[in-house]
Amino acid sequence: MTHAPGEHGKLLHRMPIELRWRDLDAFNHVNNSNFMTYLEEARIRWFETLGEEWVTDAVAPLLAAVQMNYRQPIPYPSSIVVELTADRVGSSSVTLGHRITSADGRVLHADGHVVMVWVLRASGRPTALPEGVRSVAGG
Repeated sequence: MTHAPGEHGKLLHRMPIELRWRDLDAFNHVNNSNFMTYLEEARIRWFETLGEEWVTDAVAPLLAAVQMNYRQPIPYPSSIVVELTADRVGSSSVTLGHRITSADGRVLHADGHVVMVWVLRASGRPTALPEGVRSVAGG
């Protein structure tokens, strides 16, 4: 399954977030580095819903690529939502689309995608996606 740039696949996960004061920078909006933290947390929360190990002593996912398009600053105070989509499923990788929106969905703060590759820890070589990831992501 592959989607054209700008298209998003199956919705995998939605995670609401209440901003914290410490998320802000000197411009009084959320610092760009926190966008990545929000995405990381959403990915981990999604993985935890799979009901199967997605990381083991032998196998782990790595971020191979990250694209983040910053669309609108996130002011404080705000409630936001992170959405993850399955944009592409490969043999050892998955491309997860992401969107960060206002809680009501009216404002798009950021979008883009990450490519995650599962590797053997001992060698660093790619290995097959965990079946739970593949089946839920639609591969």
